[in-house]
Amino acid sequence: MDAIDLNLVDLLRNNARLSYAELARQVGLSAPAVHERVGKLETSGVLRGYRADVEPEAVGLGVTALIGIVEDSGADTDDVLAAFRNMPEIESCYFMAGVESFLLKARVGTIAELEQLIVRLNRTPGVASTRTSIALSTKWENRPQPVSPPAA
Repeated sequence: MDAIDLNLVDLLRNNARLSYAELARQVGLSAPAVHERVGKLETSGVLRGYRADVEPEAVGLGVTALIGIVEDSGADTDDVLAAFRNMPEIESCYFMAGVESFLLKARVGTIAELEQLIVRLNRTPGVASTRTSIALSTKWENRPQPVSPPAA
């Protein structure tokens, strides 16, 4: 990736609805050249997709929780991850260093739904225990970081 590709990534991270013409104007290339570059970024997996940024509370998901998972010593990690993937409430899953094997970000509509999720997680084969923190509010999330140009 060169500096133009990195600039395109930054522009698309901030507004994925920019037209090829507008992207071209901002990076100083033609629209067809930008279209080709964006296609290569998609094919290579740098750009993984485009999605709407939805306000969770507006769609009934007003409770955000971070759930630490301690895995059983004999657990099959792939099976545990497969179980997590089948729980639509889990928005993100991070593999962690330390006592907890995973940190999950979950969104649900109510505390009762969170309780049901925690019970399901604790009943999941391979899960030894959970630790849950509830977010009182979200100040920001998914803030795009500028991509640094490659070292010369």
